[in-house]
Amino acid sequence: MKYTPSIAFDEMSGSAKGVTAAKARGRKYLRNRGYGGKTGTSSQAGVKSIFKQLSQGWKNLTAQQIQAWNNLAQSQAGRSVLGTNAKISGLNLYQRLNFWVIKCGGSAMSNPPVLGGVDAPADATVVLSASAFTLTLASVPSSVTNLKMVIMASKPQSAGISQAYDKAAGVGSPVSVVNTAISLKSDYEAKYGSVTQAAPKVFMKYFFVNTVTGEKSAERLVEARLAVGS
Repeated sequence: MKYTPSIAFDEMSGSAKGVTAAKARGRKYLRNRGYGGKTGTSSQAGVKSIFKQLSQGWKNLTAQQIQAWNNLAQSQAGRSVLGTNAKISGLNLYQRLNFWVIKCGGSAMSNPPVLGGVDAPADATVVLSASAFTLTLASVPSSVTNLKMVIMASKPQSAGISQAYDKAAGVGSPVSVVNTAISLKSDYEAKYGSVTQAAPKVFMKYFFVNTVTGEKSAERLVEARLAVGS
């Protein structure tokens, strides 16, 4: 967003306190200071590395394998930015499924898998205090073979924020599906730092991933809040 400054800023340039003074086509203006990252985070670098690997892997597939992925994609649907179903390509499907296979420690599939779907996880209880940050599932599937759980969280948000699930990013690596408390404290603080009473809320998503096929379940949402007095 841009703001037109008064004459007091006639010779002003540079940035200060989150504001940048600039000039374009003889017109001076103020704008919010940009903090474009020159270097990405380690998690961003990891994602880019996986997709770079998959881009090369797709090029190495045979014509028959590519056709098989395209055929499978015809029966699948993606979700467009407008929230409606959209067609996806064989390449899209190859990348989506193999991303999670690799993220969970496996090797990319050259041939498309047989898809069976993954049920969403149960509700979860989150405990967030100065000494602990844990997530516990109310129940787990009767069989957790080939299942991992991905946990995503936002950075600490102020008490006035009512929804920030879209800001959630992966915290740590996919974890085993267990019926005991999963500790998130060290991974969360390594990514975002400590949660404080100034910003006591954390918005979280979690879902299951099939480590063999790369299928993911629907996401579950949960809001965590720092315990009073922590």
